[in-house]
Amino acid sequence: MLSVRAAAAQVVAQILASKGSLSSLLPSVSAKIADNDRPLLQELCFGTCRYYPQLQAYTECLLDKPLRAKDGDVQALLLLGLYQLLYTRIPDHAAIGETVEVTRHIKKPWATNLVNGVLRSFQRDSSRINEFLAENRAFQSNHPAWMEAMISKCWPEQFEQLIAANNQHPPFSLRLNPNKISRDEYLQLLHDADIPAKPTQYSPYGITLAQACDPRKLPHFVEGWLSVQDEAAQLSGDLLQLSPNFRVLDACSAPGGKTGHLLELEPDLRVTALDADERRLARVRENLNRLGVTADVVCGDGTKPDCWWDGELYDRILLDAPCSATGIIRRHPDIKVLRTPEELDKLGELQQQLLKNLWPLLKPGGILLYATCSIMPKENTRVIEAFLARNKDASCDQLDVDWGVEQVCGRQLLPQMDGYDGFYYARLRKRA
Repeated sequence: MLSVRAAAAQVVAQILASKGSLSSLLPSVSAKIADNDRPLLQELCFGTCRYYPQLQAYTECLLDKPLRAKDGDVQALLLLGLYQLLYTRIPDHAAIGETVEVTRHIKKPWATNLVNGVLRSFQRDSSRINEFLAENRAFQSNHPAWMEAMISKCWPEQFEQLIAANNQHPPFSLRLNPNKISRDEYLQLLHDADIPAKPTQYSPYGITLAQACDPRKLPHFVEGWLSVQDEAAQLSGDLLQLSPNFRVLDACSAPGGKTGHLLELEPDLRVTALDADERRLARVRENLNRLGVTADVVCGDGTKPDCWWDGELYDRILLDAPCSATGIIRRHPDIKVLRTPEELDKLGELQQQLLKNLWPLLKPGGILLYATCSIMPKENTRVIEAFLARNKDASCDQLDVDWGVEQVCGRQLLPQMDGYDGFYYARLRKRA
């Protein structure tokens, strides 16, 4: 059985080495620790990634020389120790003592004095170090330097709001199935159960809880009356302008939240839920089963439709394209560690390829809704502008909505403090 800090160091070290993400690493590591330690493990791992740019700047100031690549576990311990001292209520002596103890478990006794010395130096000299880092923009924004510069360039007027929203804990929002219960009725159920909640501002199906919880403990979750989904993601269903018996492709569908929402809105749809990752499709099936809805779940690559498409055109296509996820950093703070600017260029190429290969599958007069959880124009409006320039049978609707920032093509939602995530939508229509 691992100690919780040894487990956290294992997860963080793997992330630093780009050998996994929080979502891929935490489940297996959680199984190696005591049940009552799992909330602390999640707090330590998510928190250390959330504040990684600041914590890394501190370690660079405190170390005489950088650690070797093979000592990523020691680097992880330093980051974890600093996070506990700065952002948790764990007593300092316990945070330092328990973190130092892990050096013996990982069989690096030489690091005992190093970790102890660095953490105690931080206690003594934090004010001086903060003064030294006062002009460091990446440290002040708590974002990687390249990301801070890109956000500042793309969204200069909204920069401070974006940084603050990215650094906060995410709101906990639910999507109700309108066929099961009205929003007002469910808010009353929550009120009766002493669970503070409020309706979302733009989605008519959404509720935001004052505090995150285990959704399985919410009224009627197990029966499929509701799902956990951010408000921005809930907007896709109505944008698709669905009708009964439409044939719909949900490309890149995992984990199935939007697939379920489409079938809640129009139970008679014929939906293909496509994803290239068979493991992630297990989540799609699980979510659809809980909601009591049915779709044709297919493992396939959206850039290679010849391998899975049956030849019948779709009335609607939802393309929630792979992206940098820079609109949901607060939900996946390891993005601050893992993402690189070069990846954005590769993702842009993939987005163009998906649009190119899925567009022929759409009926004349049909709609393709392009979506990302990115805030970067090069993955959003620039992608659509380039697509329209190459496809004369495509037009982009001007969305008649009261949310988001209008772009050359589509609309951009930017993450809000205690509100929706960052998301982009463009509704493309194929000329009849």
